[in-house]
Amino acid sequence: MHKVSLSSVTPLVVALLCGQPAGAAEAGDPQVVDTDVGGVEAPVIPVDELAPKLAKDVGDLVVAGYLRALSGINSEGSRAACFQLAGSQAKYRLGNECEVYGELFIGKQLASFADGATLTANTMFSLNTPMAYNTAGNSTQGRVAQAYMAAEKLSFLNGGAAWAGRRYYKREDIHINDFFYWNPQGLGGGIEDIAIGGVKVSLAFFREDNQDQPIKADRYDFQVRGLKANPNGELEFGLSVIPESGHVNTGGDSGWSVTVQHRQSNILGDGWNKFAVQYGVGPGTGLGSTGPLTNTTADKRWRIVEGIYAQMTPKLGGMLTAVYQKDQSPAGDQTWTSLGGRLTYGFTEHWKLQGELGHDRVQPTAGETRNLTKLTIAPTLAMARGFWARPELRLFYTYARWNEAAALAANGSGNSAIASTASTGIFASGNRGSTIGLQFEGWW
Repeated sequence: MHKVSLSSVTPLVVALLCGQPAGAAEAGDPQVVDTDVGGVEAPVIPVDELAPKLAKDVGDLVVAGYLRALSGINSEGSRAACFQLAGSQAKYRLGNECEVYGELFIGKQLASFADGATLTANTMFSLNTPMAYNTAGNSTQGRVAQAYMAAEKLSFLNGGAAWAGRRYYKREDIHINDFFYWNPQGLGGGIEDIAIGGVKVSLAFFREDNQDQPIKADRYDFQVRGLKANPNGELEFGLSVIPESGHVNTGGDSGWSVTVQHRQSNILGDGWNKFAVQYGVGPGTGLGSTGPLTNTTADKRWRIVEGIYAQMTPKLGGMLTAVYQKDQSPAGDQTWTSLGGRLTYGFTEHWKLQGELGHDRVQPTAGETRNLTKLTIAPTLAMARGFWARPELRLFYTYARWNEAAALAANGSGNSAIASTASTGIFASGNRGSTIGLQFEGWW
């Protein structure tokens, strides 16, 4: 048995949870721990400066975790309501996550070798319990969200790694609306972060995106990251291919997608900016993940994502995002646009005020334009003033307003946040609603 010290394990667990080898990120580029359970919204955990506090050396195991919970009452007098626009792919999350969600990561370094290579085993368990007023019964859902082995720092791969299993793989998201716009996670294997000519090259094969995928499909993922574009700026490229032969009898065609992203680091210290352009065809409309397998080459998707974070002063931090997505289909085209931001201001070391405003709009070619605006104010007790400081205990008030087209489109939705806005729902009389309550979020 090889005893692993906390100092040696911390960068390793950060790397494994982020889907990249230790030390791969540039200075000022916040690392994150990605989490997800089924189709439920999932948190993003920044761990660049917090890493020594996140990893706990339990014997020869590494343990890290995440937990959030929300409880409240809506303006009609029943349990908390959350709000999302029908046709959008995300919602702004402050005071707007009606569930109890937790996860536990356990990692173990099995061996280390004279040339510096290591062998690790990693698993992550997640548990989700919906708490919205319109959630019936006990629908707690558990997952083995990650389970994989990795051989890292391999000399014959120029310091790269080889891995196999179920994994959150090189995912990119925007924290405030929890939108995973580039998400090639799944069950598979590959080689990654092979240093070639100043960039890192990765190749992977996946058979399924998640446990709930009804029809399995082959997906090949190719990425190049780390191409220097400007001071503190890099370009990242991704290609995903889903051959028709890997999902027979679906009626769909082969599909593919491309992603080009520019990442700017060291904005006002640890701040960053991400700008991504994506395009997909057929089942490739998942833009990194697997889209509907019934899609043909007539189905296309364009997407542009902009996200920026900065801690502008020791007290004032914030994040802004914008999304434009255009879907083309024989059944009709549709455009989704989203714009939102969150600001935090630390009045003292342990008390801060947060505000988040987001607006989503969906415009189908056949039908009226839908829109929803959501505002949250949250006085917060926290460990520190900064934007990423956790744990936090928030007293929040969330208000949302939407139009009649949004209400009609939400009828019959199985998503509780979308169903809250339905014309047949609890807020049908005015197309507006609110929730007041408490929200906890923490990671370690």
